[in-house]
Amino acid sequence: MKKIYLLLSFSLLLVLFSCDQKEKHQYIEITTNFGVMKAKLFNSTPLHRDNMVKLAGEGFYDSLLFHRIVPGFMIQGGDPESRGAPLSKRLGGGGPGYRIPAELGAPHVRGALAAARTPNPAKESSGSQFYIVQGRKMTDAQLDGEENRKGIKYSEEQRRLYKEEGGASQLDMDYTVYGEVVEGLDVIDKIATLERNGERPTEDVVMSIKLLGKE
Repeated sequence: MKKIYLLLSFSLLLVLFSCDQKEKHQYIEITTNFGVMKAKLFNSTPLHRDNMVKLAGEGFYDSLLFHRIVPGFMIQGGDPESRGAPLSKRLGGGGPGYRIPAELGAPHVRGALAAARTPNPAKESSGSQFYIVQGRKMTDAQLDGEENRKGIKYSEEQRRLYKEEGGASQLDMDYTVYGEVVEGLDVIDKIATLERNGERPTEDVVMSIKLLGKE
């Protein structure tokens, strides 16, 4: 009987250890000439998470630009054609040559890391371009409107974040959010206030992304 008990106990430990491992998240570091951001990648969006891990591990994002800035909304980058691009060059159409199936669900609260995309019925994401939400504070009326239009239901915590921290709820369920900035939110604000030519900052915002450990 003791042997059975020990065997069951060991099996339980293995299950608990396995669950603990699954709950760990991959973190990345986004370095710019305006500061550093640390972001957590969501396990609920494995296709986007694994794609970011792959590209970052290959150095894909090194020397690319945050080429599109919309104050009170978001900052966007990841176009491979932005590397060394003159201010006159039109950007936003480049990528690694594939798209990622949509993994919709997470809200666009301040600091959300989300995949950019061109219009397509399946809402598939760009293979490399992403944006980080700066956002604006939302009201209950605005959030109620999104719930009615899109058939979604915000939790109390999501409502609190939208109202107190801000976000871009109009994008919910249309673009995939696959991570969040957990350190360096002030960097988003610095970049968003830069002088722009159209939506491109007149001073290049150069990035690099590296993988950190899992936590």
